[in-house]
Amino acid sequence: MSKVTAGVGPRFPQVVVLVGATGDLARRKLLPGLFHLSKAGFIPGCRIIGMSLEDLDVDAFRTIARQALDEFSTRKFSDEDWQAFAASLDYVPLSAGAAALKEAVDEAERSFDGECRRLHYLSVPPNAALQVVRTLGEAGLIERARIVMEKPFGIDLASAVSLNSKLHEVFDEEQIFRIDHFLGKEPAQNILAFRFANGLFEPIWNRNFIDHVQIDVPETLGLGKRAGFYEATGAFRDMVVTHLFQILAFMAMEPPTSLEPVPISEEKNKVFRSMLPIEPADVVRGQYTGYRAEEGVNPESETETFIALKCSIDNWRWAGVPFYLRTGKRLAEGQRIISIAFREPPKSMFPAGSGVGAQGPDHLTFDLADSARTSLSFYGKRPGPGMRLDKASMQFAMQETGLIGDVLEAYERLILDAMRGDRTLFTTAEGIERLWQVSTPLLESPPPVRFYAPGSWGPNAIHQLVAPRAWRLPFERAWRAPNH
Repeated sequence: MSKVTAGVGPRFPQVVVLVGATGDLARRKLLPGLFHLSKAGFIPGCRIIGMSLEDLDVDAFRTIARQALDEFSTRKFSDEDWQAFAASLDYVPLSAGAAALKEAVDEAERSFDGECRRLHYLSVPPNAALQVVRTLGEAGLIERARIVMEKPFGIDLASAVSLNSKLHEVFDEEQIFRIDHFLGKEPAQNILAFRFANGLFEPIWNRNFIDHVQIDVPETLGLGKRAGFYEATGAFRDMVVTHLFQILAFMAMEPPTSLEPVPISEEKNKVFRSMLPIEPADVVRGQYTGYRAEEGVNPESETETFIALKCSIDNWRWAGVPFYLRTGKRLAEGQRIISIAFREPPKSMFPAGSGVGAQGPDHLTFDLADSARTSLSFYGKRPGPGMRLDKASMQFAMQETGLIGDVLEAYERLILDAMRGDRTLFTTAEGIERLWQVSTPLLESPPPVRFYAPGSWGPNAIHQLVAPRAWRLPFERAWRAPNH
């Protein structure tokens, strides 16, 4: 193991049971991610047992894995690297049952000298997860194990409580890792560094200096083959509860006593406990024109493909500061930003027509895309006679450091954290249940969907939602192009 990776990965070799191993997520992210973690020496030993509904043998699974690496891996690798990884792969069809899975895990564990650990990754729909959990229990694969669960974690409070209760019949809460890949992104964690390591920003991170916050994740993509799933889920359940609320917690949490999983989880849960219930009057639901004509969609569907909402955190730090969240499909741009708008100063000293205030408040903007960019906008004097002000910005991008190659992809980081037992970037049962609780008024009385044109920024009602403020997207200034 290299000096770079020593101490970063788990102490023990890992046997990974990857359920849903032939699915889209496994091919795009999980298999390439496990390959990179193994090849780079982050894991002291790794065997992967694929499981899915498909009746394959191990050679067929290796072919699928190789195709996944060729198509989706962002890093170059040699044939020697591939052969080493292929030798670590095994496959058991779900239909073979618990006994066959147990036999495969036992064989994998015998290949290691000494102690090892198990990681069960359930890349399956929520309605299939509990059956897999029962199979893992029947196979006696609970000890020395951690289990990673994909979203969504229920569809409302009652289903989340029921799901957690049934999970806890087999696994302890400490063994359960509910994944949110947004929190695995380097820029999301950079929020903690930015907030708590800088004397310039830490003192002003409160209602006295911050006017409002926007968390904006528009997508240009449509639904593809996910229309059936989406029809039963919608933008709020798919994105807001699972992703945007988690980002909000990183933004709004109090300083933890240490950068350890338990203190950070506790501070996030305090934010969720302080959130006021989401009022339907503070929500705009939208549906892009043409959605109802897509395969698998009810012709009279009221499922939202877009949602914008205002939420409030009723605590000492954030009282009176609105948090605006927006996400949707088939929008004008694909972005992932957090934008913090600072309160504006008195302007009486500047002459009329100077331009002060004309371009809105100063903003601190985090780009949560993998490029990891940060921007601080401010007013400055335009060169020449008189007092004319223009908006300028200071920008930072990870590419400028020469360290962009060290960035782990979100799923890679989260897999590594789960193997290590680090729950910092994962959600807890308490947190998830509280988020469904504050969502109950909206889920019980959702406002009607409003149509919007594909390629727009959503229904026009979003402007009334933030008035007299304005949405930060689309940007009035572009990100600076990276240096070549």
